[in-house]
Amino acid sequence: MSVPVAPGRWPFLGHTPALLRQRFAFTDALHEHGEIVELRLGPAPVYFVASPRLAHEVLVTEGPKFRKGAMFDKFRPFVGNGLVLSNGDFHLRQRRLMQPAFHRDRLAAYADIMRRAAADLAATWQAGEAREVEADMQSLAVTIVGEALFSTGLGKAAIEEARRSIYVIIQQGMIRALSPKFVEKLPVPGNRRFDEAIGRMQEIVLEVIRDWRREGTDRGDLLSTLLLAGMTDEQARDEVLTLLTAGIETTALALAWTFHELGRHADVEARVHAEVDAVLGGRPVTVEDLTRLTYVRQVVDEVLRLYPLWMLMRRTLTDVDLGGVRLPEGAEVIVSPHALHHDPASFPDPDRFDPGRWAPERAAAVPKGAFVPFGAGTRQCIGNRFAQNELVITVATVAARWRLVPVAGRPVRVKFTSAAYPDSLPMTAVPR
Repeated sequence: MSVPVAPGRWPFLGHTPALLRQRFAFTDALHEHGEIVELRLGPAPVYFVASPRLAHEVLVTEGPKFRKGAMFDKFRPFVGNGLVLSNGDFHLRQRRLMQPAFHRDRLAAYADIMRRAAADLAATWQAGEAREVEADMQSLAVTIVGEALFSTGLGKAAIEEARRSIYVIIQQGMIRALSPKFVEKLPVPGNRRFDEAIGRMQEIVLEVIRDWRREGTDRGDLLSTLLLAGMTDEQARDEVLTLLTAGIETTALALAWTFHELGRHADVEARVHAEVDAVLGGRPVTVEDLTRLTYVRQVVDEVLRLYPLWMLMRRTLTDVDLGGVRLPEGAEVIVSPHALHHDPASFPDPDRFDPGRWAPERAAAVPKGAFVPFGAGTRQCIGNRFAQNELVITVATVAARWRLVPVAGRPVRVKFTSAAYPDSLPMTAVPR
């Protein structure tokens, strides 16, 4: 079976210019050409999987036949061999070592960090004040992940360095991942900022680890879990950098877009406020409340559908038959959560914000592989429950006290890197 080639291919550079210029618009339209579409990243062929059925095969049913792909290889020299990037037996071993950090009792402790951090942020707002909500949510996400990771004074320095560096790493890293290898060697400002940011983060994390070794006691944080499990300094450093890069961007963006959508949809906002008032009754949110905040979770799931990561990459470990196409060993495969989440065959009127999609009777009809905000299968993000709890707790904490109202005359535009960022998201804090 022949594989159609996507339009927009350039000599030498392949589809890289189209991907970097058009971003989501390019990949979201590829399902029109078939379930599998060939792209070129420079001269190298890659296979874009454009249907939920085949995405589920790649991520779940045929998952053992794949490893992480070329995009992740480009990150490995800089952020190490952490859980997101590692493969095979080493990946499974690291995942087992990290699993206790996300057990129920630990998640309950992290929920306290999340509630307190969200309440502290909300307490700084003034009635009628215009807030840059994207910046607030980025800062909040760094605080939450940082405090869950590090509980020491030196850890606070690491958190401040993460505020400074992590978004440089994420945004410049995606450009580097999609570009031919020679681009990362060019003496351009973006490359210099990326290399400097990675160097600073590696050094401060190793410093925190060496500080922990001097006492060697369980401080109740994620770092203690990693080191008490027997990881070397280098392994722990790689996992910490992975948690920082993977655990901040998705939740910060989801929170910013959640308040944006609530500000645009008064009916949804009113229902969120009614549920928060009924469940909490004026008291702080607890981890036990999460199962009762059902509509807040529907809102969060709809935001995760609308604004997910752009793409994941896998590489075949053996010949694989995928949708009638024989992929050879070593073939590179792309799965795009954004394209899957915006496929009208799975989600009618896909650009419309509709939390009702996630009411139980409608959610049950969503095809397997159509909704993958945290990936799926054995490579699903280990922190998915952490992130979901963070989103619901923050929304409930803020909504109990504030409305965030869009600033008139300030349209919000989307800029694209590894995910959809607002170019600016000013909103006015209005007490409830």
